[in-house]
Amino acid sequence: MQRRQFLTAISRLVVMGAASTKVWAGAMSMGETAAPASLLPVDALPRGLPLRELGKLTNESKTLGLFRATLTAAPLRAELVAGHATEFWTYNGSLPGPLIEVFEGDTIEITFVNRLKQPSSIHWHGLPVPPEQDGNPQNPVPPGGKRVYRFTLPDGCAGTYWYHPHPHTYTAEQAFRGLAGLFIVRARQDPLNGIPERLLVTSDLKLDQQGKIPADDADDWMNGREGQFVLVNAQHMPVVRFDTGGRERWRIWNACSARYLRLTLPGIGFALVGTDGGLIEHPIAGLQEFLVVPAQRAELIVDAGTHRDRVDLTAAVYPRGKMGEVAPDKALSLLTVDFSPVRSTIQPPLPLQLCSIADLGPVKAHKRVVFTEQMSMKDGRHQMSFLVNGKTYDMKRVDLTSRRNEVELWEIVNQADMDHPFHLHGTQFQVVEREIHGVVTPEPFRAWHDTVNLKSGETVRIKAVQRWRGLRMFHCHILEHEGLGMMGQLKVV
Repeated sequence: MQRRQFLTAISRLVVMGAASTKVWAGAMSMGETAAPASLLPVDALPRGLPLRELGKLTNESKTLGLFRATLTAAPLRAELVAGHATEFWTYNGSLPGPLIEVFEGDTIEITFVNRLKQPSSIHWHGLPVPPEQDGNPQNPVPPGGKRVYRFTLPDGCAGTYWYHPHPHTYTAEQAFRGLAGLFIVRARQDPLNGIPERLLVTSDLKLDQQGKIPADDADDWMNGREGQFVLVNAQHMPVVRFDTGGRERWRIWNACSARYLRLTLPGIGFALVGTDGGLIEHPIAGLQEFLVVPAQRAELIVDAGTHRDRVDLTAAVYPRGKMGEVAPDKALSLLTVDFSPVRSTIQPPLPLQLCSIADLGPVKAHKRVVFTEQMSMKDGRHQMSFLVNGKTYDMKRVDLTSRRNEVELWEIVNQADMDHPFHLHGTQFQVVEREIHGVVTPEPFRAWHDTVNLKSGETVRIKAVQRWRGLRMFHCHILEHEGLGMMGQLKVV
């Protein structure tokens, strides 16, 4: 069966079918796929309200250098649409989860309490923590249970991170219902201190006509879930006030399950100063757009100059190769920037040098990871799998083995028909080069990443080092694809 015929059959089968249709392959427990829900119109939620400040997690410790707190995952009901209650799952009743703000060298002690009806965990996305503290699928917290995560942050890890669940087969649902929070590690000496910061976390929300969050349908499983509402700090198209002539440091999180954010701010250029794992060596100024894929973060310096007209931060169309009969993507306004009449003072130039990032050094070992999709018919059912090195995820299987403190060159190959963001647990890596259609392009600047995008047909080569023994995960960070098996296990010895 040709790919187009197969995908069309899936789409039509679900549109014509009853409430639940068996579509997906393998031993995945989410084989029951909901029919597409009738959704609220995009104007059903209020827009244009002032962007609110994010809540912070309070440090309960009086000891210098120790951050101790509790995060509780529990349902929360809120009335977003008159007469209809929406049930979210939140950390400490907050959307997004409360910001954890600490310094390099601090010890973190978080008690996690699970009041969901599903097992859960907390994955400290991008942070350098031991495997047993990283919320891996092997270590779920059962419903009604709790555990303590404890780790110490090394010097040199200042950056923009986040936390979210990682129990296998439950991650996607727990995330799209609201379980995600922000984590900032600060340096004692930051070359960008003094520039006002703005924290912006983007997420999707899908609501049916009754204001409920529906289960994933076939298109969600194929392409990753995208809601009809795109939220910034859990608000629909909020407004931020910006001083004319001012400058701000924007930390941006893409906490969407699958949405790619090709960010533009028409009429205003910006400079890239940081990626997933912290500052880059030199500001990259004059950018008109920047792509932030699911799970990535970016630090941008936005300099308004003499701009005085309202402008929208926009997610421009990014063709990521969606499958099936889906509506064409459209550019989306994320928020509106409203300029105040008060002109800010003259801004000093950005530092030419932000930090120094050394090359990880000579390569001692090689790894190869291949992403593929598999489509078939079996027993009259349409089946689809997302594979790593030809296999779906098995918690009992070790897929790759690495040696602690050994520099490795990973070759990640996307042989699938759509883009996939690759995420590696436990470390920040350096992108060396990208290859597509036989053309090799060296990475233009050195930076720390834990997530990198792969276009269809593209190969990305990275250098990585693991510092702790134990099990690590690597996977596609389109959460539905991860749940359907596009994940592997790395054993570090």
